Amino acid sequence: MYFAALLARTEDGWEASDTDLDDVETLADLADLAREATADYDDDTVLVFIEQDDAWFGVVRVDGEEDPRIYVSDAAAASRSSYGEILLTDEMLGRDPGTDDTVADLDALDLDGTEDGEPEGSAEEGDGEGDGEGGAGVAGPAGPGGAVPAGPLGDRKILADLGVPEKDLLGLVSGDALNEIADILGAAEVLEAVR
Repeated sequence: MYFAALLARTEDGWEASDTDLDDVETLADLADLAREATADYDDDTVLVFIEQDDAWFGVVRVDGEEDPRIYVSDAAAASRSSYGEILLTDEMLGRDPGTDDTVADLDALDLDGTEDGEPEGSAEEGDGEGDGEGGAGVAGPAGPGGAVPAGPLGDRKILADLGVPEKDLLGLVSGDALNEIADILGAAEVLEAVR
């Protein structure tokens, strides 16, 4: 299960609305959705809260037409979620945009001479002498999820000007984090109303 909500700061305070992310495929789609929430107000701040099974939470901040700012509490957990993948951009992960990570990860694997085209003798030698080493090379962090770090990732100062400094943000625990942030912002009641 996931929970997603928009918090829009307006002249009258924070307004919250739950949101369905089923049609959101990219960060740009998510930013457009956030901007639509403040179509009547110019350059207001919109926060998108996403929480997945109490395993991780994410905050996306959109200020007018500026690029979205993103914070994810646990990038490794988020990478296993289709909603988390929207937030984990190539830039955040330090990847070159447009590269096929699956192909790059497969190229990085050391198969110890067992790939197609190798003489049968060298494959057997590898099996007899270094089973543990060869197995570790394939099962290690070189797989598709290996490039995603565990722990927080993104803009840790995303909410600093709204009363949630970096240290406090890093100390939040999934499950209660979004409520705690909303409470600091003075938006706990409006968030609870859409939960």
